[in-house]
Amino acid sequence: MKRPKLRKASKRMTCHKRYKIQKKVREHHRKLRRAAKKRGHKKPRKDPGIPNSAPFKEALLREAELRKQQLEELKQQQKLDRQKEQEKKRKLETNPGGEPSEVEPVEEFEQCKTKKAKLSKQHPKKLYCQELKKVIEASDVVLEVLDARDPLGCRCPQVEEAVVQSGHKKLILVLNKSDLIPKENLESWLNYLKKELPTVVFKASTYLKDKGKITKVKKKAVPLKSKVCFGKECLWKLLGGFQETFGRAIQVGVIGFPNVGKSSIINSLKHERICNVGVSMGLTRNMQVVPLDKQITIIDSPSLIVSPLNSFSALALRSPASIETVKPMEAASAILSQADARQVVLHYTVPDYKNSLDFFTKLAQRRGLHQKGGSPNVERAAKLLWSEWTGASLSYYCHPPTSWTTPPHFNESIVADMKRDLNLEELEKNNAHSIEAIKGPHLARSILFQSSGLTNGIIEEKDITEELPRHRERKQEGKDNEAILSDQEGVDCEEADEKISDMPPIEEIREPPPEEESTIGEPARSFNLDEVTKEDDAYDFSTDYV
Repeated sequence: MKRPKLRKASKRMTCHKRYKIQKKVREHHRKLRRAAKKRGHKKPRKDPGIPNSAPFKEALLREAELRKQQLEELKQQQKLDRQKEQEKKRKLETNPGGEPSEVEPVEEFEQCKTKKAKLSKQHPKKLYCQELKKVIEASDVVLEVLDARDPLGCRCPQVEEAVVQSGHKKLILVLNKSDLIPKENLESWLNYLKKELPTVVFKASTYLKDKGKITKVKKKAVPLKSKVCFGKECLWKLLGGFQETFGRAIQVGVIGFPNVGKSSIINSLKHERICNVGVSMGLTRNMQVVPLDKQITIIDSPSLIVSPLNSFSALALRSPASIETVKPMEAASAILSQADARQVVLHYTVPDYKNSLDFFTKLAQRRGLHQKGGSPNVERAAKLLWSEWTGASLSYYCHPPTSWTTPPHFNESIVADMKRDLNLEELEKNNAHSIEAIKGPHLARSILFQSSGLTNGIIEEKDITEELPRHRERKQEGKDNEAILSDQEGVDCEEADEKISDMPPIEEIREPPPEEESTIGEPARSFNLDEVTKEDDAYDFSTDYV
């Protein structure tokens, strides 16, 4: 039997659907163009190759092919070498008694692996506490790095107390980022802090723009190609003088909150890019030993952990990672509430605002931060303000307290012991020279900020609360919600079954079939096809469009 031909499905569609598809396609193309414009990447140009008019074209092409073949052969050789090394390792693992001289490094490698696995299972904040204690114990001199824009907010009483209790160690304050505050304010802060501890004015040399990019550390140190460093000679002379009186080689530990410039100071002293530098918290995870010369060794440490009991502004400024736990709007609003409103308006060139939400709306409109639909992206504006205030480009300053009082973890004897064996007269002269050399901003161009005082930190591992990551919390919440919903569904089903059992039996009701409608007293009408076609031909269709 001949198989019947199947009709293909029609591709016709309604105009409404077709126009909708065309509109969606146009929107998609517009979105792609906008994204490409933001990226700023142009189409890569095609390699035109060697022109025909060039002399020795064939020889150049042959050289290019040979170079390509050599590269491929080199890759293959490297691959074979790697495979041979892996085979050797497998043989050593299977036959541990065969070659004892070569087994030892493999065992050490495995031990390192197990150590790393154990460390990775621990809470990262607990690891930071362990590393910080190691740095304090190993150091003869401890440099506490402070951000000159808010020196009091960068001091941690718990760490200073731990340094005092650990024995005869020197604690020196380093006022970094001194070029971001007016000179008058810098002098007043120096006069306030030197009453308590030896203070060094410093401005680290930075070669990276403040965009939150993390640079990978290379094996060979790269020399800095950056701005001038101030306070380097002053710190060198202070440490060198103490080393001479101490009589042996010294180790100098560097501690501080995130984004104060600990690693930048070490890079500036060494004049090489050795320590990793960036905006985000947690780049330095372990203590890193850097020898400055034969007599002085400097130790980089992880950042201090901010206690969650601090104010919102302290959490937002001192711990950039807290933006994950604290909402951006809350953190940025806390920073904005402690800044001078008139100077904020002048700096960001926005009109006067009533509250923080009004300011973020105006800032988003000013910077062109819009959501889909044209409404201002308030959250993105809050993140922008937060990143500027935690970065190393915005100029703001705080006034030091009017009267100086000894902190509770210090007394007069401790203060005198910290200043002993240090050439303070030379330090004062070098600081005055650094302040003259630094070109700070004008007082009118900086934003006045009200400091929230000392920032409490966490040193002990027991004080750290075990917090699950946010994605785990969401999963757990989802599981709990599913369990609750399933319980509720079970209860509802049981109640429904009980209700159904109590109800009387339902009788089957059959509806009569619908009667055919017919006009009473009129016979059934019969249609003649010829008459209908004649009527259609006689009808004037042009009247429908009038």
